[in-house]
Amino acid sequence: MYYSSLRKFIERLEIENELIRIQEKVSPVLEIAEITDRISKQPDGGKALLFENVEGSSIPVLINAFGSEKRMNMALGVYDVEEIAKRIEQYLKIPPPITMLDKAKLLPMLLEAAKFPPKLVKGNKAPCQEVVHLNDKVNLDQIPILQCWPSDAGRFITFPIVINRSADRKVKNVGLYRMQIYDSKTTGMHWHIHKDGAHFFHEYRKQGKIMEVAVAIGADPASCYSASAPLPYGIDEFLLAGFIRKQSVPLVKCKTVDLEVPSDSEFVLEGFIDPSEMRLEGPFGDHTGYYSQDGDYPVFHITAITHRKDPIYLTTIVGKPPQEDFYLGRATERIFLPLLRTQLPEIVDMDMPVEGVFHNCVIVSLNKSYPMQSRRLMSALWGLGQMSFVKTIITVDPTIDVHNYEEVVKLILNQVDFDRDLFFSEGVLDVLNHASDNMLYGSKLGIDLTTKVEGEPGFGESKNPDKNMSTLATLNEVKNHFPEVQNIKYLDLNTQRSVMYIALNKTLPHQATEFIEAFFREPKFATVNIAIVLEGNVNLEDNSIVMWKLFNNIDPKRDLHFYENRLGIDVTQKLKEEGYQQRWPEEIEMSEEIKNRVNSKWDTMFNKQV
Repeated sequence: MYYSSLRKFIERLEIENELIRIQEKVSPVLEIAEITDRISKQPDGGKALLFENVEGSSIPVLINAFGSEKRMNMALGVYDVEEIAKRIEQYLKIPPPITMLDKAKLLPMLLEAAKFPPKLVKGNKAPCQEVVHLNDKVNLDQIPILQCWPSDAGRFITFPIVINRSADRKVKNVGLYRMQIYDSKTTGMHWHIHKDGAHFFHEYRKQGKIMEVAVAIGADPASCYSASAPLPYGIDEFLLAGFIRKQSVPLVKCKTVDLEVPSDSEFVLEGFIDPSEMRLEGPFGDHTGYYSQDGDYPVFHITAITHRKDPIYLTTIVGKPPQEDFYLGRATERIFLPLLRTQLPEIVDMDMPVEGVFHNCVIVSLNKSYPMQSRRLMSALWGLGQMSFVKTIITVDPTIDVHNYEEVVKLILNQVDFDRDLFFSEGVLDVLNHASDNMLYGSKLGIDLTTKVEGEPGFGESKNPDKNMSTLATLNEVKNHFPEVQNIKYLDLNTQRSVMYIALNKTLPHQATEFIEAFFREPKFATVNIAIVLEGNVNLEDNSIVMWKLFNNIDPKRDLHFYENRLGIDVTQKLKEEGYQQRWPEEIEMSEEIKNRVNSKWDTMFNKQV
């Protein structure tokens, strides 16, 4: 089934016992974020939360609405998002009709497809325009917009559907771009340099034109998801929403700008951007688990706020994974796989681990038929749309389950040849990648775990690394040689290569790399094949945290150090004395004050429901 509005979705969530209503008074400044962060990290993403008593506002706040596999499926009207992928494949595989019979067979699909494009609703009955505030009556302070993390620059709208057009008015763009609140009538507009919104902005700036913008908040679930989808340039996101819903998204003309918005939205913000005006935006606790850097971004001036008579404010938080955004990203992974196969048909399956925060790691299985096909695939992915930002690509045979991380890790530790199977490249990186010495570009790593075919180095060889059965070193033995070591842990997977996590109190430039070299030279530690060196405060008992740190913090070419077929990986924070030119970001952590405040309310809020 599809949902015509957010509130219809809420009704369904309640029926399915996927929603918790919270009557306890909570603050939109940090408290809601702390509560949601705890809930989202429960098994299977916890429940959706509807805060009905928010300080400073009469408007309820809905959050974590898409934060589980079940709720994501519900939002898109399916039992499994794979159903949408299969529908896409059906349309992609339609053969050109030759006979009248062929055309007749296509008629049902053509009739269905006719329902997909958005349609304009005329008249003054659009739910999103039941209440209209213009000019001096515009006031963002009435909306319970969240501050998510202590070092955030302020309050941010985090789930806005931002709508604009190219300077020639021919192409529409719909995207999710965070918006920092500056005052009651202005916000920042944080679109990354590689996004279509930013491209349009630069068009307007070159021509000295004012850019009209509309922002829908709390549209129907399919439209909310589609705004996050990495569609090719020029493809209407509301068309994708119509495809998912199997029903057109009704749009209504805005009151003060020449743009259309989903008519069933809870809120609509209308206004403009003057390309000559930029203002400092950020920092913001981002989906990487670190604060993104501040910078100059366009300013959005609001000319109208329209909303339902009894609106609900839809929002989300991002931070250390897993969070709600992981489930949105996983849906994209599955839905867009058929489109990826149209360009790279050898792909069988793919997975983006939660610790890789979308752009740091992708695992791909492929049908391999010729030498170096894996490397060709890696290079192709690094030149393809949003995949171009991926830092690490791992390729495996189709017999390997890309979603079984233990199986993939064991394959690496048992079979990878460091000289033969690692492939380094360079290219563009996401603006949120902080690991590289320079912003927006750096090194990339390909790990080829596929079976070698004739003509490839390693074909016909069955050699595995020798497993050293000697006694493993203890923490005290390591600390006797290296007092700066805080803790160690062995990764216990019974593999040919042994892996040691090492928490190091780094205080000097190059300390981690010098430690790796000295550690590998010490005969007592010869049993350690791979040493992963992290900052001293990292919890080594949590493999997920270790992997999150690793994917986030390494520049592969700079931080992988080889020593006689052994590997040391420097995951520590980099310093300017080491050639690092960016600002290493602060890791997101909630304040103790807010944690204690939430603790005092927890039992009352949930009444043993969680």
